[in-house]
Amino acid sequence: MLRPALLSAAIAIGCLAGIAGAQSIDNRLPEIGSSAAELISPADEQRYARQMLGEMRRLGWLIDDPLVDAYLRDLGHRLAANSALPGQPFTFFLLRSRQINAFATLGGHVAVNAGLLLTAEREDELAAVVAHEITHVTQRHIARGVESARKEALPIALMTLLAVLAADQAGGDGDAAQAAISSGIALMQQLQINYTRANEHEADRIGIQILARSGYDPGAMADFFGRMLRAGRAAGSGAVDVPELLRTHPVTTTRISEAKDRAAQVTTSSMPVAPSTQPLNPTLPGVIYAGLQQDAPTGPRSFAFARERLRVLSADSPAQAVNEYRRRLEAGATLTDAEHYGHALARMQHGDPGAARDTLQALRADHADFFWIDLALAEAHHRAGDAVEADRLFARLIDVQPGNRAIALTYARCLAERGGPEHGRRAQDVLRPLLAGGLSDPALQQAFARASEQAGDLVRAGEAYAEAAFLSGRAEDALNQLQRLKTEQALDYVQRSRIDARIAAMTPIVLELRAEGIRPGKPQRRAGLAPAP
Repeated sequence: MLRPALLSAAIAIGCLAGIAGAQSIDNRLPEIGSSAAELISPADEQRYARQMLGEMRRLGWLIDDPLVDAYLRDLGHRLAANSALPGQPFTFFLLRSRQINAFATLGGHVAVNAGLLLTAEREDELAAVVAHEITHVTQRHIARGVESARKEALPIALMTLLAVLAADQAGGDGDAAQAAISSGIALMQQLQINYTRANEHEADRIGIQILARSGYDPGAMADFFGRMLRAGRAAGSGAVDVPELLRTHPVTTTRISEAKDRAAQVTTSSMPVAPSTQPLNPTLPGVIYAGLQQDAPTGPRSFAFARERLRVLSADSPAQAVNEYRRRLEAGATLTDAEHYGHALARMQHGDPGAARDTLQALRADHADFFWIDLALAEAHHRAGDAVEADRLFARLIDVQPGNRAIALTYARCLAERGGPEHGRRAQDVLRPLLAGGLSDPALQQAFARASEQAGDLVRAGEAYAEAAFLSGRAEDALNQLQRLKTEQALDYVQRSRIDARIAAMTPIVLELRAEGIRPGKPQRRAGLAPAP
């Protein structure tokens, strides 16, 4: 059921990057004390955005993959460090949809559809779209759009836009979504007319500057939008396969020409263009800074491998992913190393870990410095039943990159699949160093819960399961789990105090959600490369 009120607003506002009633053409940053903060404060933005993420995760729309997440986060923070507000907190996340789209929403949250990476031909094009969305955040376009809209019209407009997003993710077959779209179409059209071109042009102009400062090709924005415009014309007016990016970011030939001119001016100006390996912004929080240093450095190779990994993750099934690569081979295409990597992942998930292992072993010769391959190889050995070699590879990876989230989660998942208390305790040891910085990480909490349960640590397992439910959009389920856990007689003083503190923190959130008509729900789809146990 589509949800009302503030959570729906957080999702819907972002879908069209602030189209709801945006009237102002002022290109300046809002002054401190702007009335936008009276309608929705920065703290409220963060809260609604976190609720939005939880709801999208509950619906199965997110791709929670530690490797691709780290890649996008690294790229996004490198761009954000060169924006007008380098201290602005940003969260970058991936949607499973293969529609070509990206959007910025409240609290510095920027979503990128899998389809955008699958369509981009180089990292500069992906960076161009992300830089554009970063600018929507730093220029406060979203909050200013909310400020300009009439409060009475917002619930209708935002629910309509949420229905559009829901229909897109469901393939457009939902009767409820179609009804919402039909009933709200007139208002949507008016909102689209009111959508300020100044915001889009400003996002282009400043985004191009961010690209140049970050060491990317400033002409990539015009190149990518030009390709999307040509794709839209080929699809025909009103066609359902017009790229979503054109619907949410209207593009004209004039706008593309202006972007090219701005890129040329930036290229020939005295603006220093830093290499993509520039040091990261030292003002970033320590946990983020450390993660960016080790997880997934950006660059052409990382982009290519991330794109193929996403091809597998966003497929409807492992069989579909295998068939996509098979069709390329049957057409006589020569697969790149990144495509061989993706093909190996698809075959591993389709029940052929031996073939995946052989392919990955061959790739190591040319990519010995790229740990993604060794990580996939370790998992392939595990799935092929060679636990000894899998453990050896995992141990070497952990030794080289202690605290790496992708390595720890993958190894813990493999250990959990083997079962037994010994493997559960080993998984706990692997995951425990990440817990201090993983309070908002549902994948980590879920993995630690499972490990603790196997190890026989049922209290810690219950706490972690509750945290995972809370972070996955099921706050009331989480609260109920903690209240049941509190009745256990074996709890010691520290455990009971810890549970009481989380109950106190979750209760007002659950009460607010109840007031908005939001009830407990269950996840609809499991994310990640590994099949559900």
